[in-house]
Amino acid sequence: MRVSAIILRDLRRAWTGGGLLWPVAFFLLVATLFPFAVGPDAALIGRIGGGVIWAAALLAALLPVERLVAPDVEAGVIDQYAVRGMPLALVAFAKTVAHWLGFAPPLMLAAVIAAGLFDLPAATLLRVEAGLLVGTPGLAALAVATSALVTGLRGGGGVAGLVMLPLAIPLLIFGAGSLDSGVGALKLLGAVSLLLTAGAPWIAAAAIRAGMD
Repeated sequence: MRVSAIILRDLRRAWTGGGLLWPVAFFLLVATLFPFAVGPDAALIGRIGGGVIWAAALLAALLPVERLVAPDVEAGVIDQYAVRGMPLALVAFAKTVAHWLGFAPPLMLAAVIAAGLFDLPAATLLRVEAGLLVGTPGLAALAVATSALVTGLRGGGGVAGLVMLPLAIPLLIFGAGSLDSGVGALKLLGAVSLLLTAGAPWIAAAAIRAGMD
């Protein structure tokens, strides 16, 4: 089975079930409610709005974690991939690509709406979009690896949060820092995202393999 077939299958399943619409809706809900919590201080909202967008993006990426790997493990689909000789790390990478394609582009579009709510200037919005473009692949890879680690556990959603959120802190720090520090923080964000994108599929494959034994 080709990697493209796995990507298309996961995308079709996610969009058909509406699973990838919830992260965007959650992201916009946070962006809508946050100004009410902070108050009418426009300067404060504009100063911290970019960081709020990054925190909301991190939480939005966490929402569909339980549905990324567990359904295929329970249905025996992963076993079929293994029987056909497809490396599990490659399967995990394909799921990472599908997850990124499903949530990152809509999230980046929703960030434009959030920037309007926070009254962010165009230059700040561009830095936010650049950071999301660079950082969301790492979030997607981390989400797939976390999903593989908690597959089969009771209350996996709560455990997934405990596993994923601490590991995503560097992405959050450098993503929010790129709004003020510029290219240096963006490069560090890219390095962390690349490390997660390259390493997380192997972790996911090991977790899946351990669950199959």
